[in-house]
This record gives sequence, C-alpha cells and structure tokens, in this order.
Amino acid sequence: MKTKRLLRIVLLLGIIGFSIGMGVLYKYYRTFIGANTLIIKEARIYIPTFSNFEDVKKVLMSSKVLRDFKSFERVADYYGYTKAIKPGSYVIKPGMSNRAIVAMLKAGHQKPVRVTFTGMRSWHQLAGRISNQIEADSVTLLNFFLSDTVAANRGFSQQTFMVMFIPNTYEFYWNTNAIGFINRMQKEYRRFWNEQRAMKARNLSLTWVEVSILASIVEEETNVTDEMPIIAGVYLNRLSKGMPLQADPTVKFAVGYFSLRRILTRHLMVDSPYNTYKYRGLPPGPIRIPSTRAIDAVLNSQKHSYLYFCASSDFSGRHVFAKTLSEHNRNAEAYRRALNKEKIYR
Repeated sequence: MKTKRLLRIVLLLGIIGFSIGMGVLYKYYRTFIGANTLIIKEARIYIPTFSNFEDVKKVLMSSKVLRDFKSFERVADYYGYTKAIKPGSYVIKPGMSNRAIVAMLKAGHQKPVRVTFTGMRSWHQLAGRISNQIEADSVTLLNFFLSDTVAANRGFSQQTFMVMFIPNTYEFYWNTNAIGFINRMQKEYRRFWNEQRAMKARNLSLTWVEVSILASIVEEETNVTDEMPIIAGVYLNRLSKGMPLQADPTVKFAVGYFSLRRILTRHLMVDSPYNTYKYRGLPPGPIRIPSTRAIDAVLNSQKHSYLYFCASSDFSGRHVFAKTLSEHNRNAEAYRRALNKEKIYR
C-alpha cells in the first residue's frame, strides 16, 4: 500500500513537473521563438539617429507590426537591445519572432532604400527630392550643396558642383547624412567617368565638366533622345568655329524662367555669363543636372555640317536643322508664325 501510494505521489509530481515544464517551454516559445507579427506582407520601419528604446517603441507601435508588445520588450531587454539602439531602416517580415526582430535591430542589419533623382534644375529641387528618401533633411542638404568649401574640396566651384551628381537609382542606408550622400555621389561620379567616357571627352577636347555643361543645354533643348546627338553636334560645330552658342535654354536660365516659350529681344539683352547670346563659349556651369543619356549624347555627338536649328513649327517637340543662316532664318520665321497663330507671345 505504501509503495502504491508512493508511486502515485511520484506520478502526480511528475505530471505536475511536466505540466510546469511544458508551461515554461510554451511561454519561452511564445516569447522568443513564436511569430509575433500582425502583418501579412513586409513592413519597413525607420529608426532615426539618436533614438532610444522609447523612440523605438513609438515607431513599432505606430507601425502596428507587433502582436504582443510586452513580450518584445522582455526579449529586447534580455538581449541588451534596449541599450544598443542602431538607427536605420529595417524590414520586418510576416512570421518573424521577437528574437529574430531583436537580433536584426541590435546587429543593425538594415535593408537599403532606393534613392532616385532625375530632372533636377536647382539645388532646392535636389535637396527636397533626396530628403524624401533618406534621413538627411532638406535644409542641411541645401547648406552643403551651396557650400563653396564642400565643392572646392571635391575639385569643383560652386557653379560647376552640380555636375558631380549623376542621376540614377542608388541604394543607400536610410540614415545616411548629408555629407555621406555627397561623398557617395563623388564616388559615383568617378565611377561614371570610366576610361571609355574619359577618352571620348578628350577626343572632343572637352573636360568632364564641360561635357556635362553642354549636356545640360542639350537636354533643355529636347526630350527626343535621337535628336540629342544631332543638337550636341550643332553646338560643337559652333564652338569649333568660335561662334556663340546662342542657346535659348541658357537665356531662360539667366532670366530664371524655364517655362518661357518665346525668347524676346529683351531676354537676349540680360547681362549674365549664362546668356550664350551675349557671351561666347560654354556658360560657367550647368543649367540643370544633366541625365546620363544627355551626357552620352554629347560624347557620341553626330558629326555633320549643321550650324543652326530651331523648333519645328508643328509643335511636335522635334527640331529642324540648317547649314546656312538664310535657311535657318526661313525655319525660324515659320516657327514664329506658328507661335503667333497660337497666340503664344511669351
């Protein structure tokens, strides 16, 4: 009897111990290993520089990615993450456990963001575009863009600095600061100007900066890709003959009015080094950030005898080209008549 009673006690204690053990294991599993996400697709969170754990909690709460926040806090504290916050952009996937999330955040395993910029005509536009894609704010970016020292340290003047920013899509860590963005752009600029492009620039007797300045004018002249090398060839012909470029986009830049559709005599008289009707040669800097297709259009410019071109009178966006001034004057008159017919006077 005593033996049976002892066995029952032992069995009962075993069941109780097993139940407690299973309860502990289940709690451990739910806290550390089990899924703790509410999401059904990947969610990106952003942890700003100088954040503390309270800031991280606010980010996670507002993003509504966690099912049980208390268990996350326990795991974060257990692994020391609460005192080891790393800023950046992180992607949380459906089914991730607290342990996996904390490990990712503590190790700083960010997922880069894709940064794209094209068609920028001013530093203000570029600063605004970039600040929407990385942590650096637009005011700080603009201050660095406009700094003579920052430009000079990279071999540029303030007027030419814009050519260093090659439009493309790049991967950045979200918490990149303003100077980090500029440094990366310097590396990309050097990478873009490979030996093949550098050789083509030398063959044109142009520096990299001069190629980009001319490309900025070409791109303002046309959006038609197959016309770009032809227009580039016209300007190169004029440069080689010592003729003024007489590029309308440089006048628009000088007067600060890019949407101007009709260049009038008073516009041509504006006294600016960017007015290529008034001053020979290339302007002192680009009139926009040229695209890679415009730069390559200059480097691969078409060899021809054209010295003139003007917009087509059918408003197709294309141009008509001429070898002589008399031919050009006829083309220009046809375009003026078309403008008058449409009552476009400015």
